[in-house]
Amino acid sequence: FFCRHGERWELQLKGSGKTPYSRNGDGRAVLRSSVREFLCSEAMHYLGVPTSRAASLVVSDDDVWRDQFYNGNIKKERGAVVLRLAKSWFRIGSLEILAHSGELDLQRRLLDFMVQEHFPSIDINDSNRYLGFFSTVVSETVNLIALWMSVGFAHGVCNTDNFSLLSITIDYGPFGFMDSYDPNFVPNTSDDERRYKIGNQANVGLFNLSKLLQALKPLLDPRQKQLASQILEGYGERYSIRFTELFKRKLGLLGENEDDNYLIAFLLKVSLPC
Repeated sequence: FFCRHGERWELQLKGSGKTPYSRNGDGRAVLRSSVREFLCSEAMHYLGVPTSRAASLVVSDDDVWRDQFYNGNIKKERGAVVLRLAKSWFRIGSLEILAHSGELDLQRRLLDFMVQEHFPSIDINDSNRYLGFFSTVVSETVNLIALWMSVGFAHGVCNTDNFSLLSITIDYGPFGFMDSYDPNFVPNTSDDERRYKIGNQANVGLFNLSKLLQALKPLLDPRQKQLASQILEGYGERYSIRFTELFKRKLGLLGENEDDNYLIAFLLKVSLPC
């Protein structure tokens, strides 16, 4: 789909029924979660956070059975379909599955397509294009997660299938916003181990990027692998810098002061629940 500004957007229906990717599910969506995705994706866009968008929401006549709180209490709910848009729906998992299956030619074709269509700063004929691709994804993932933290957003299911290769927020499932600062906040009632608590999102981002590097390694030469590992090692420092920039902006702090980081850490600590 091309818009009037010449941009290309991919359309996707969520809740329309079974597809080859539905696994054992029914492919349906309920009205309450569809409304939440519509509202939150638009809110995130206007908060300045990279995200998929919602174009329309249609209520269906289908009854959908769901266990809302994962407590064995299944109820009938009204179904709905959301038309959502993104520049691309490819995820880290899209490359993982190809690497795991040994489909390296198909993986190269997908990577070259991504680079040519969505990474204009990278020369498609450059032998280091996959290294440049990885470096860009690392930088943009750092920015995305720091932005999530700056608005108190917890994704809820940060696995590699829900991490976009364009580093945008996709797949609004059990997400949530903190009412008050709590690094242990978990919006997913099925996350008993609290793996995806909001305070762990940066670490999960690093884990997912390490999985992306693992998927790319069969396509990299020894020198490129070493450089890619060095890029990944710099993730923590990049995240700290971006996180500090955003919180300094929220506090109206100008210039550079060695006490800025201390002030941010202090304010977050005093905000903790008793």
